[in-house]
Amino acid sequence: MKIDILTLFPEMFSPVTRDSMLGRAVDKGILDIRLTDIRDFSNDKHNKADDYPFGGGGGMVMMADPIFGAMEHVKARGRKVIYMSPRGRILDEAKIRELSQMDDLVILCGHYEGVDQRVLDYWNVEEISIGDYVLTGGELPAMVLIDSVARLLPGVLGNENSALNESVYSGLLEHPQYTQPREYRGMEVPEVLVSGNHKLIDLWKLEESLKITKERREELFEEFISHIDDRNEDGSKRFSKDEKKIIDKLK
Repeated sequence: MKIDILTLFPEMFSPVTRDSMLGRAVDKGILDIRLTDIRDFSNDKHNKADDYPFGGGGGMVMMADPIFGAMEHVKARGRKVIYMSPRGRILDEAKIRELSQMDDLVILCGHYEGVDQRVLDYWNVEEISIGDYVLTGGELPAMVLIDSVARLLPGVLGNENSALNESVYSGLLEHPQYTQPREYRGMEVPEVLVSGNHKLIDLWKLEESLKITKERREELFEEFISHIDDRNEDGSKRFSKDEKKIIDKLK
């Protein structure tokens, strides 16, 4: 997947795109992340990229011309262009899956009070938000979007199934996790996890996930319960009798 990021602060992305999972994906050639500094396309001698809004109001607005220059530089016409904006659609599982199926993206990071509306209209931009709150700029939301989408690309994670088994994607919040040592400051790992009985371990994980989801995200729990009788593509039931007993107990 090729991703072009248009931003006033390209240096913010280096630690994220160079290291960890995304860095490895870039090294493998799975991701091609390119940073474009919008200021480079300003016609002002001071590389100014913002000005006061027409009609008054506080703050500054990013001007159309530098952004148009950056868009033309990355050949954004005909590509999927996203603007990270608090007024956009909330980034959720469905949107992440949709974006992960695309070959390339252009992500515009706003700043100040936003960007000139003509940018959004001309380039057919989709606005996406990561939550109902306001951040200083679109750089952090862009990082969230890239990270969440990249996890679904084949080869990015060590375990191909891990992304789909994780919290939210599985329909439930994740069960508690433990590692060495087995006892720490009087707190012990649940005995079932060291029993070697994989069937009981799986049932324990399901029950704990159900409990946590019901307590913390009731809407996810209800959605999960409403689909417990769904069948897999091969016609088999989604849950075993033992799993169904646990689900029925916690309804």
